Amino acid sequence: MTRALFIVDVQNDFTERGALGVEGGDAVAERVSRYLDAHAGEYALIVASRDWHNGDDDNGGHFSAEPDFVDTWPVHCVGGTYGAAYDDVFDTTRVTHHLKKGQGKPAYSLFEGVSDDGETAAAILDAHGIRDIDVVGIATDYCVRASALDALAAGRRVRVLTDLVAGVHPVSSDAALVEIAAAGAELAVSEG
Repeated sequence: MTRALFIVDVQNDFTERGALGVEGGDAVAERVSRYLDAHAGEYALIVASRDWHNGDDDNGGHFSAEPDFVDTWPVHCVGGTYGAAYDDVFDTTRVTHHLKKGQGKPAYSLFEGVSDDGETAAAILDAHGIRDIDVVGIATDYCVRASALDALAAGRRVRVLTDLVAGVHPVSSDAALVEIAAAGAELAVSEG
């Protein structure tokens, strides 16, 4: 097996009841869990990322009392809080690597995350000889987009499973998928 699954930011603050809730977030969490039940054995690695921000500062300008929802955001995914935890319906038992991103600065891509022992996504992929990556998660138009584009820039072959993502806005999510495909990724559905 030379394929990895990237599960991007399936967290409470990005699903319906969260600080930056995305419509369809809980459904994605449930579908990703079902997908893992059926397909986890097809992956050499299953890497999940979480936003993990500081609670005592603005995280390098990422948090704002008057957010523009482009570069600045309300407080979300503060490390150790319920909002930063994986979504309640996302079963993480098959995840092999957990990465935290942010931690004092803006971060969107899973490639900006590190494990608790300091490993990066690139190092994990290289150590296992992984060339192919499937990407799923939240939000299509932000962190899924950034993760897929960074994987392509790192010379990986990328497939985004479009039925296992949810975005902030339909127009920007559709534009993100067009951009990802134009950069060389395959867009596919998880069953088919």
